[in-house]
Amino acid sequence: VQLQASGGGLVQAGGSLRLSCAASGLNLQDYAIGWFRQAPGKERKGVSVIGSSGGTIYYADSVKGRFTISRDIAQNTVYLQMNSLTPEDTAVYYCAAGRWPVMTAPRYDYWGQGTLVTVSS
Repeated sequence: VQLQASGGGLVQAGGSLRLSCAASGLNLQDYAIGWFRQAPGKERKGVSVIGSSGGTIYYADSVKGRFTISRDIAQNTVYLQMNSLTPEDTAVYYCAAGRWPVMTAPRYDYWGQGTLVTVSS
């Protein structure tokens, strides 16, 4: 199983980025995919998750209304559209696969390598 996160970069406050999580070795219809982020010196926190059916979606309160999670079954890829970015969104973003759509990192079985998002003020 491999999860390849990409799409990070440097953006100004108010800007947008779209992260991608390309999965191989697993079927998105069997796994929930979560996005997590970890800022320097802080713990890893859940950002958003989409369940295996695609019908269950959760967002952290800090990103509600700004971030949108989606997936393309044919491409076996999950996306995180991030709008109205602020410096507080600066972190390494990870995608992970697990059996349940929860925002708890230890519940996930497989992790991607992370992609850095830097938002300048």
